[in-house]
Amino acid sequence: MSTKAESPKRIILGNVGSVLGIGLILVYCLAPFYWMLVSSLRRPQDIFQTSWWPTVVSFENFASVFDPGRQFGQALINSAIVSLVTTVISLIVATFAAYALARLEFPGKGVLLTLVVATSMFPLVAIIVPLLRLFTDWNWINTYQALIVPYLSFALPLAVWNLNTFFRQMPRELEQAAMVDGCTPWQAFRKIILPLAAPGIFTTAIIVFINAWNEFLIASTMVNNPRMQTAPVALSKFGGASQFETPYGSQMAAGIVVTIPLILLVLFFQRRIVAGLAAGGVKS
Repeated sequence: MSTKAESPKRIILGNVGSVLGIGLILVYCLAPFYWMLVSSLRRPQDIFQTSWWPTVVSFENFASVFDPGRQFGQALINSAIVSLVTTVISLIVATFAAYALARLEFPGKGVLLTLVVATSMFPLVAIIVPLLRLFTDWNWINTYQALIVPYLSFALPLAVWNLNTFFRQMPRELEQAAMVDGCTPWQAFRKIILPLAAPGIFTTAIIVFINAWNEFLIASTMVNNPRMQTAPVALSKFGGASQFETPYGSQMAAGIVVTIPLILLVLFFQRRIVAGLAAGGVKS
């Protein structure tokens, strides 16, 4: 009797512990973002206050971010262009490559997949100097392709590996049934496989876009023209009125502006992302 009476208590305690654990993780992850938001809303003279909320809410820092001299708006446009193009190209190429790897049997298939993973793990700092020399010879410095092509080097392996997992979980009978009904292999792929793989494709697109949006090393190396720099590079170059002044408030406000598109993107596609992650954890 005592065991039966204690089991509901254990369940309640377990649920409470889970909620507390999740709450602590959320606080740990969101605390820096909250403090960044609070600091961005302080006046410059109040930036070192330690109150939980600004005594006087000011949007002066946000106005400073979009000062024409900083060209931060152009940097956001550059980041959007480079990230979107990288994501689209990666998805197009990776979808066909991952489907071929999932369905075709050929010698060296395992080695090829291993190389894909190894490529994604290759340290970027080791290839940045050769790429800089190569792009200088091609007159690609301060161009979009100088950013997009290196971005693809880490986006494509990630996309291929993720999408290959989703395609492998789909039964081969799906294509066979479609072809029995009169579909060609291309029609079976386009009308049957792609719609079913949409959650995985959306999840991969979000991951690739976020990685491309946040990339700093390539962007800071391949671009020295202020009108071509991306948002992370522009943010790193925020300066004050003198070389001895650090505009913490403007930097915090710029960090909020750079983060907002990613938050909106995740919130807008959260159902697709959750569906993709759930599908990736189910074994057929």
